[in-house]
Amino acid sequence: VINTIAKLAKTCTLRLTVGKLYFILSDKVANGGVSMWCELCQGNFFDEYQMEGVAAEHNEIYLELVPENLSRALKTALNAKAVKIKLTNKHCPCLRVAVELPSLSSSSRIVTHDIPVGVIPRRLWNDFREPSVPDFDVSIYLPVLKTMKSVVERMKNLSNSIVIEANLSGEMNLKIENDLVSVTTHFKDLGNPPWASEDGCQSSAEGRDVESMAEARIDIKKLQQLLAGQQVNPTKALCNIVSQRIVHFVLLHEDVSLQYFIPALV
Repeated sequence: VINTIAKLAKTCTLRLTVGKLYFILSDKVANGGVSMWCELCQGNFFDEYQMEGVAAEHNEIYLELVPENLSRALKTALNAKAVKIKLTNKHCPCLRVAVELPSLSSSSRIVTHDIPVGVIPRRLWNDFREPSVPDFDVSIYLPVLKTMKSVVERMKNLSNSIVIEANLSGEMNLKIENDLVSVTTHFKDLGNPPWASEDGCQSSAEGRDVESMAEARIDIKKLQQLLAGQQVNPTKALCNIVSQRIVHFVLLHEDVSLQYFIPALV
C-alpha cells in the first residue's frame, strides 16, 4: 500500500483514528491537482494498536509525511519477526519504525528508522475530509489494470492528454488525438456497478441512454502514474465519469480502498 502511495504522492497526510488509518492527498482539484483517499482498517494490519488523539472528542492524529521515506523503512522489514511503529518527539516529531530482524544468536537485531513528520493542528483538519463524489454520469468496471497500463503507456508517447469515455452498456474507450494521429482503444463487456447513492436516489446516470458516452479529457501522466503505481492488486476496480469535469477511480481490495480523483482538462 505504501509503495503505491509513494508513487502517487511526494507528500501526503496520514490520519490515525481508533479503527482506521487514512492516507490523504488533497491537491485542490479546482487548480488541476489530483486527490487521493486511501482507507485501511487497522485490525487487518496490526496485532496491537494504541493511539490517543488530542482530546476525547477529537480522538485523531493528523501527520504530514513523505511516503517514500516510510516505504524505504518498511522495505527493511520484509523478513522481520516484528515491526513497531511509534510516534515520538525527540528533536522533532518522528514516526519511529523499529524492525526486529531474525538473528542466529539468541539476541535479536533491531533496526530503527526515524521518519520526520509534521503534526497538523486541529484547526486545519477540515481540509482533509473525504472528498465528496460528484453526481456521476457513468460508472463502469475497469478492464484488467495491466492491460490498461500497457495501452496508456504506448499512448503517452503520442499525447499529453487522454479522453476516457464510457457508457452504461459496459463499453469504455481510451482515445488520443493530435495533429498527426488519432488512436482509440475499445473495451467491451466490462459491466456497470449497481450504484445507488446513500439516500436511495440514483446518480445522474438514472434515466440516461445506455449507449450514450460520458467523457472527460485528463492528463495522461496522472493516469499512467496511478496504473504504474498499482501494487495493491485490487479485487474490484471501477471508474466514475462526470462529463467534462472529473474522473474518479475506486480500487477495492479486501483490506484497502483507494479513491483517486483526476480533474478534467478544460
